[in-house]
Amino acid sequence: MGDTGIGALLVRLRTARGWSQQRVADEYNTLEGRSAKTGKEIGQYEREARIPVPYTRKYLAQAFGVDVATLDQAVAVSKGQRDEAGAVGVEQAPSPQPVRNSDARAEPLSADAWRSAEFARFIAQRNADEVVVEQLEADVGRLARTYVSHPLMEQYVEIKRLRDGVFELLRGRQHPRQTTDLYLSASRLCGLSAHVCLDLGDYDSAATHARTARACAEVVGHEGMFAWVRAVESLIAYWMGRHEQAARLAQAGLCHRASGTIGARLASLEARALAICGDSGRALDALADAGRSREAITGRDEVGGVFDFPAAKQFAYAGTTLLAVGGQEQVQRAIVSAETAIRLYRSADGDDQSVGDLFAAHLDLARGHLLLGDLDGTAERLGFVLEASPERMSASIVRRLTALGRELGAPQYGGAAQAVHLRERLQHTAVRASLPAAHPPELPT
Repeated sequence: MGDTGIGALLVRLRTARGWSQQRVADEYNTLEGRSAKTGKEIGQYEREARIPVPYTRKYLAQAFGVDVATLDQAVAVSKGQRDEAGAVGVEQAPSPQPVRNSDARAEPLSADAWRSAEFARFIAQRNADEVVVEQLEADVGRLARTYVSHPLMEQYVEIKRLRDGVFELLRGRQHPRQTTDLYLSASRLCGLSAHVCLDLGDYDSAATHARTARACAEVVGHEGMFAWVRAVESLIAYWMGRHEQAARLAQAGLCHRASGTIGARLASLEARALAICGDSGRALDALADAGRSREAITGRDEVGGVFDFPAAKQFAYAGTTLLAVGGQEQVQRAIVSAETAIRLYRSADGDDQSVGDLFAAHLDLARGHLLLGDLDGTAERLGFVLEASPERMSASIVRRLTALGRELGAPQYGGAAQAVHLRERLQHTAVRASLPAAHPPELPT
């Protein structure tokens, strides 16, 4: 295999095992511990449209049961072949032989060939290659996953640095396929930036980042990102109190054909917004649509974390929706949904345990018991939130705390000592969470 390039080697290793490209991706994802790689990307490596970086080669070698040095050698062969081809491609064109009986035509042809050679040199002067693009994608995937469980300040600086770096690369020159990948990374990084602003309650800035994310997705025609950005815009409108607009934006997102969990996310967002608008019938219909979309999921989300929609989050959204619909039957269903969301999040891997969604589900669970007149149950379910660090609470959680505090002051509780005590604790926690902190809070829910 010493003179074999990486593309041919990967094809040989795969076919020897009778695997499809998707099977290779599945084996890779199992070893890496996340679902980031796709069969399409394996195909790109085999065609040498992209060269796997050392990080990727490590897991490919494990998947095929070979020494990583074998893949490293194949990459060196491929790069050597590319360098030789590139040298020919940018070489200045030789002066053509004089054309018999037409010497006057020789100089224009030579000048024209020289201009072609100059353009070849321009193409070669690119500022991003396969290694740069693939590393960016790996970084975006890592940040998207850890965002939901780690303190935001640990990642905010890197999100901004990567986003600005991609902007700068796009102002330079790359091959078209690399430009496409960079625009997709820019879209996702702007989406992460929008979530940062949502965390902090700066909805206008969040909307600006979301518009840029949508513009980048439009450049490359990526239906999945189109739909995901619509979900973010729906979320922004919801927390700005524009609930009808939030429902319309979610509906608009459903017009884009995309695989993975995005359909369940959009239907859940639509249901929650419609319930707040008082349109209970359509809200329950949208909630049922979300369930059907979950059952009919085809394919995987290209990136996890912020960009996927786990079942736990869907149950959390359902709980909020059912509480807004109201009535004893729906409140009971809401309690079950919130309890399910909490159980699923607690059993998930550490990076998948969304702190913000756990707060939201506990607050919904407490509110469900409050609506049933169970103050003891309310106090018990609030413990998780009231005993947590306020620095981990987003602007949306602060608003939920404040709203629940107001409900505890309603006349039906008659100034009961327990209700007064809970209300004071909620107000105290909301104030502490609203103070400027060294560590901004988690993902809005």
